[in-house]
Amino acid sequence: MDNSILDFILILKTNLWLFYTAIVIFGLCVGSFLNVVAYRLPLMMERDWKIQCHEFLELGEAEFDDNTRIMGLSKPRSSCPSCGHMITALENIPLLSYLLLKARCSSCQTGISIQYPLVELITGVMSLVVAIEFGVSWETLAALFFTWILIALTLIDLHKQLLPDNMTLPLLWLGIAISFTDMFTDLNSSVLGAIAGYLVLWLVFHIFKIVTGKEGMGYGDFKLLAALGAWCGWELLPQIILLSSLVGAITGIMMIITGLTKRQQPIPFGPYLATAGWIAFLWGDLINELYLGFLG
Repeated sequence: MDNSILDFILILKTNLWLFYTAIVIFGLCVGSFLNVVAYRLPLMMERDWKIQCHEFLELGEAEFDDNTRIMGLSKPRSSCPSCGHMITALENIPLLSYLLLKARCSSCQTGISIQYPLVELITGVMSLVVAIEFGVSWETLAALFFTWILIALTLIDLHKQLLPDNMTLPLLWLGIAISFTDMFTDLNSSVLGAIAGYLVLWLVFHIFKIVTGKEGMGYGDFKLLAALGAWCGWELLPQIILLSSLVGAITGIMMIITGLTKRQQPIPFGPYLATAGWIAFLWGDLINELYLGFLG
């Protein structure tokens, strides 16, 4: 490894405050980007699906407005959904711009959703937690990527009830690839975790469908749990399933009681899986030890 890189790593290890500060700032910026991903990626997928359907059915070229046609994760520039005002660099500083603009568009004064600074803050805090847990190491880089993907998947599932294959499947394969280094778990545990994670929810899905005649969850949930199994190992799957089911059930009941959702309205399960998986990834072994110690 280049000496300059080694020197930089040494500086970070001896000045942890600098490391943590850099992680928080970078996490806030990534959170801003994740807001873009959560909004644009589903639109890009819908555009591509429409194009494919038109080609398959020989309906001619699909029609889109100019923004939708060229839309990617980096273009066109972000703009106000109400007046079309192009967001400047100074208006796109994580957290700070939201406060300076007093949560309103600088052009039309339309309110800015609290989601944007909230996602930035959550991403920054979760990134800091990962950095504290793993320190200045390759594990931190891998765990940060894992964390950011889970945040993006959570946002998309909350808004669209969709867990895109182009995010869950790379996460799955990367988890297995990393297990070759025994970074978080060994290869056997990772592969078994991926297989068991998919099959468990697949069985639950089909049993529920046979009993009720309804579909209780989507195939994206199977792939997400498979990815979590690949990163965490099969040993932590029971904890992930139990925790996500418990939190999901409590949240669902509270939302029905408070009128935030209707009894028959589907509730995305992906956010609960992602939250439980992240907790198990960081502290799963400790939780299991405490639980077993409690049981004596």
